Amino acid sequence: MAVAGLAIFMQDTSGQRLQTALSPWNSDQEGEELYRMVSELYPICRSITGDGVRESLRLLQRQAPLTLREVPSGTKVFDWAVPKEWNIRDAYIKNRRGEKVVDFQESNLHIVNYSVPVRKKMGLSELRSHLFSLPDTPDWVPYRTSYYKEGWGFCVSQHQLESLVEGEYEVCIDSTLAPGHLTYGELRLQGATDDEVLISSHCCHPSLCNDNLSGMAVAARLAHHLSERSLRYSYRFLWIPGTIGSITWLALNEKYVSRIKHGLVLSCVGDAGGFTYKRSRRGNAEIDRVVENVLKHSGGGYRLLDFTPHGYDERQYCSPGINLPVGCFMRTPNGAYPEYHTSADDLSLVKPMSMAGSLHHLLQIMTALEENQSYLNLNPKCEPQLGRRGLYHQVGGTKNAAAEDAMMWTLNFSDGAHSLLDIAERSALPFATISAAASQLENAGLLAKVGGARS
Repeated sequence: MAVAGLAIFMQDTSGQRLQTALSPWNSDQEGEELYRMVSELYPICRSITGDGVRESLRLLQRQAPLTLREVPSGTKVFDWAVPKEWNIRDAYIKNRRGEKVVDFQESNLHIVNYSVPVRKKMGLSELRSHLFSLPDTPDWVPYRTSYYKEGWGFCVSQHQLESLVEGEYEVCIDSTLAPGHLTYGELRLQGATDDEVLISSHCCHPSLCNDNLSGMAVAARLAHHLSERSLRYSYRFLWIPGTIGSITWLALNEKYVSRIKHGLVLSCVGDAGGFTYKRSRRGNAEIDRVVENVLKHSGGGYRLLDFTPHGYDERQYCSPGINLPVGCFMRTPNGAYPEYHTSADDLSLVKPMSMAGSLHHLLQIMTALEENQSYLNLNPKCEPQLGRRGLYHQVGGTKNAAAEDAMMWTLNFSDGAHSLLDIAERSALPFATISAAASQLENAGLLAKVGGARS
């Protein structure tokens, strides 16, 4: 669906406000592009290290000019160390007739991620101790990992498990676990200032679409859109393996941490559920307030969650010694939908329009961050006459009440101490409406900026 007239307001490098239209915003086109990206990434076997991550990041480079960073195994990163690199070529279980009863080539979820190499024969009793299934959803294959404790295993459907008969089985895991590198993707878009907005997405899950191919794709498309605009903030995008990736980046880039003024972790943004936002540890940071305002006025259902020290990489960015204002932007949260971490998190679960909607909301959030300024009313003694300035519209006795209400609120609270976000919250109006009113009032000579954004 194409929507005419949707516009994003940014700041150019001289501080002047300019309008860049998404001309027009085409939800169908954006959704198709995002779904194509997810479909292309879906077959690749990813992990926290290895060639699958590199292949995935190179595919994302078609959307955004990210750089692949390599950190050697064994590198000390705070209380952790970068693990050995894992790669896998094949894995299977054969019965005594030589038939593959479990085959990695059919689904990369069949292997416990980070399984060490195995080539041996064993009976069913021994094999069962290395098999994982989901009895309550017997057609689905679970996703399991063994990152930090060497071992091996296979994930199977409950039906597959029940079909195994007594006898000897041949087990093959053709993998390597050896010194190598942790790979992550990074892209920095320079704005008028060095103050940064961080956008982070984990890139370590194998064939799981909502968690988190949707986040990887939406982040790349968001970077694509922002790269075409003049920006006040600089934007740092990270595509990183979960947990160890954010720990590694923070440990190696502490000198840049103070630049990060706002941030979001993107995850599970492709399903048909309503939006969910998990606040930063600070709880009332500017990013928390902006997201709440955008969701409140979006016309759809949404949930706001307080910070908890578990979940995705927001828990690293919000650890007490870092304490960045970083929240987590999702649709249905991790663990709250039945397909989570199973083979059912496939291409049928993610919806093109859902991913397009997530991208659209994120662009609105970035716009609000860009536009949040404090202004000073240059005519503060009583109301200025808006009519003679062409700002008071009335046709046939019907006035544009929302626009005029926004102007009144903006004039009254533009005292240098309140930001546009403050005014939007006080008036219960959408930030975009208040920002548009401020633009008109500034153009009419009634307002002047008093510096950077204020929260």
